Amino acid sequence: MDGIALATQRWTGVRSPALVFAHGFGQTRHAWNGAARTLAEQGFDATTFDARGHGESERVPRGDYHMEQFVHDLLTVSAEAISPDGQPPVLVGASMGGLLGLMAAGEAEEGRRPFSALILVDITPRWETAGVERILGFMRAHPDGFASYEEAASAIEAYLPHRRERKSEAQLKPLLRQDENGRLRWHWDPALLDGGLVQESERYQPRLFEAAARVKVPVLLLSGSRSDVVSSQTVDEFLRLVPHARHVSLADATHMVAGDANDAFTREISQFMQSLPR
Repeated sequence: MDGIALATQRWTGVRSPALVFAHGFGQTRHAWNGAARTLAEQGFDATTFDARGHGESERVPRGDYHMEQFVHDLLTVSAEAISPDGQPPVLVGASMGGLLGLMAAGEAEEGRRPFSALILVDITPRWETAGVERILGFMRAHPDGFASYEEAASAIEAYLPHRRERKSEAQLKPLLRQDENGRLRWHWDPALLDGGLVQESERYQPRLFEAAARVKVPVLLLSGSRSDVVSSQTVDEFLRLVPHARHVSLADATHMVAGDANDAFTREISQFMQSLPR
């Protein structure tokens, strides 16, 4: 689309269809490491990638980010994950990644499926604004970065107090970059927070509703029982839009489903994959 290089990672498997994982806003492909590794051990081919402006992927010059760019990137990665038998991949999309998947699947031309199925992770076309604002508040909270990994770990601990394990330096290294002054800064492009992707998010909701209503492939919605982004009301609304979708709520998980309940999360994906028609 515009020459932006994306960082990708692949866990090789032989079962069809393959899996493509699309992370949430402010995350990286490493959010999926545990699930992708386990599913690859079960034989499923899995691809993860950093969205533009995140992780090791390139940033957009002048910070001009828009939804269409991210949809195009997802479709490009997914096209490369088509199985040898011609099966499009199954998308596992968390938050932003799930919205991109809904848009790509629902707006595809007749007869051209980008995905064999959708697994949406704690996201629906309408979201709870307070939960999203909490995420953005954390992302904006440390504009000057951190003096040490310990300081960054404390910030995450305060943001996710339910997590028992404190982030180690090794776990934090993929999430932080060192600037010219030696300060550690989050991996994402700060321009993401002020660009069109965030500023225009509410405007995309009617388009997302229309796209969701046109999705015909199998759909699994995995939500966190303690999520502040998805609620029973938004789930019910989504299930009316996509009546063939199946919903599973994972106990004790927040919006960060894969990080909070990775074993249960991975197990649900595996069972869903095995239930798909061949």
